[in-house]
Amino acid sequence: MNTRLDSSSTAVFDLDGFLIDPAMWNEKLADRIAQTDGIGPLSKAQFGLLQALRSEFSKFNNVTALSHVCHLVGQEADCMQHLFPNPREAWRLAGLPNPGEEAKTYL
Repeated sequence: MNTRLDSSSTAVFDLDGFLIDPAMWNEKLADRIAQTDGIGPLSKAQFGLLQALRSEFSKFNNVTALSHVCHLVGQEADCMQHLFPNPREAWRLAGLPNPGEEAKTYL
């Protein structure tokens, strides 16, 4: 699956729809994916959560407790369920790489 970013670059996704190179991510791409998936245009709260997921991933290179990410953005521990259809979708919209089969069970 390829998504066109602009005339000079292409975001490439794996078979599960995860961005292969997280450095290609930007808010415009996340919003385009969300709209394609029927989630809509993303809100400021959703973008904040995606940025927090990316930040935590860059620090630990691993899946962070989702309730902790909600706390980081000043939301209730269950904010993920209110802002996205599921945590896996939030991870994917954050442009993070495929976390692997075991981690996907926790997302």
